[in-house]
Amino acid sequence: MAELQNLAYVVFAVSDLGAWRSFATDIVGLGTVTTPDGGLGLRMDDHPWRMLATQGDDDDLTHAGWDVGSAEELDAYVAALRAKGADVREEDAGRVAARCVARLYSLTDPNGVTHEFFSGRTGFVQDGGHLSPILRGAGFTTGDLGIGHILPVSRDYDEGVAWYRDILGLRYSDRIRQLIAPGVYADATFFHSATGRHHSLATGSFPSSKRLNHLMLEYRDMNDVGLACDRAKKAGIPIVLELGHHPNDQMFSFYMRTPSGFGMELGHGGLVIDEASWEPQIYDRMSDWGHARNMNMAD
Repeated sequence: MAELQNLAYVVFAVSDLGAWRSFATDIVGLGTVTTPDGGLGLRMDDHPWRMLATQGDDDDLTHAGWDVGSAEELDAYVAALRAKGADVREEDAGRVAARCVARLYSLTDPNGVTHEFFSGRTGFVQDGGHLSPILRGAGFTTGDLGIGHILPVSRDYDEGVAWYRDILGLRYSDRIRQLIAPGVYADATFFHSATGRHHSLATGSFPSSKRLNHLMLEYRDMNDVGLACDRAKKAGIPIVLELGHHPNDQMFSFYMRTPSGFGMELGHGGLVIDEASWEPQIYDRMSDWGHARNMNMAD
């Protein structure tokens, strides 16, 4: 059965490309490239780019790009989507070229994010992405695991969970349901794709001014997490959650505010699921230590 292999790229509409370029290189350690249409491509490895910032007023996630594998697997996946009644569309040659892929289809989810499905990424670079020299370690954990994860907030939580599971066909990882006030819960459900990163996408039920609550990128070296946190604080970038550890994906991380207002989690040590032995659980807390919230941060 054809299914999503990994989250290969994301696209944002941002109001300040210059701020994003500085944030990406000076804080996160990403490489950058200007795309033919004037966008800002952010590099993590030998892909032409893994994140694309385009000029726009949304300051939010617009597209998520999923690698489906071969052309035959893409055909089978699209046929399965259409059999479910999904309004999946084949993209034109201009969009195919802009995304640096061989073939491309798209479908918009109930939360307003357009998911793109492709085969054959092109335009690979020979310099490993020309990452910023501020990194201490060997860069980012990508490859078959994709870029990390996204957490779009669902307008209707039950609908969102069902759509990502039943329409996209993502695999259920686990759930966290934390009591935050008498009778009030913060709730999130986590999904993984075929290659096993604990979650490539999660969705939650909590207040958010953005479609995207946060994007996570994973460093290969734990020291780069702490160094990035220090750089962010020195630069006056708002820290949303201090250094801490999640019980479900085992990620050591912190969260900061991007120039567009949504969050970015930078972490290390994320779990990769072995389907043969995996047993989903429901956890009662988002973090088993740390991740203290900055109470002065507005959502």
